[in-house]
Amino acid sequence: MKHSRAFYIAYIDPGKRREQGEIALPHHYMPYNKTAKALILALLFFCPFNVFAANTWSYHQKNDQLSNRTYSFARSPLPIRGLYDNLRLEIVCKDNTLQVVIDADSLVASQGSAFDFEYQIDKNSPVTIQMKTFKDSKRKGYTEDYAKRIVDDILTGQSIFIRVHTMIRKVLSAAIPLENAAEPIKHVVTDCGLSVSDNAVNESAYSLAEFEQEFAKLPPEQQQQVLSKIKKIILETQRALLREK
Repeated sequence: MKHSRAFYIAYIDPGKRREQGEIALPHHYMPYNKTAKALILALLFFCPFNVFAANTWSYHQKNDQLSNRTYSFARSPLPIRGLYDNLRLEIVCKDNTLQVVIDADSLVASQGSAFDFEYQIDKNSPVTIQMKTFKDSKRKGYTEDYAKRIVDDILTGQSIFIRVHTMIRKVLSAAIPLENAAEPIKHVVTDCGLSVSDNAVNESAYSLAEFEQEFAKLPPEQQQQVLSKIKKIILETQRALLREK
């Protein structure tokens, strides 16, 4: 019988009676050695950074196979698994038309059908509009009529909570962070030859007073994390300025 290559952390004394399915290892066999320990520590160290990097908005360009035209879109991160449904927002510029697209893992409505979509920016009042599923999808819907309004609203907030009312009367919901959303979304808006409204630009500006007020509400551990990130940004900015001189 071939031995499994899986790591064993628990130690089994070969002198003890074996239970069914157990494999007794000799005393000199130490699979949890220094190399394995180093690998585990490395994974633990890098995991948070990989998760953080994936949990952000991103800008993409693709080629439409039917029209052979390039289109662009800003894609939101997926919400926290286990707390919300798998819903993703996309801000799309296709054929010079701005769209807001919702992409779900579950059934939303039959192809080409209307459904209610609700969104709430921060603690503002919820807004309900109608979206429509694509002709070739039951899980993906869009709006063009309200796209610019939604984009302007998104650019004024720090988070968006969305609710999708499906044809089977099930409500799908998700909370999506808006951190780092402005740059990829504005890129898509510019691709469509549009500009961001003045209200969105003004409201999205973050003053020092606002920062200090929100910073004071954080626990000491999170305050230290924020300060470390700010220090890193400042150092990188200083290096970039020195290279330009």
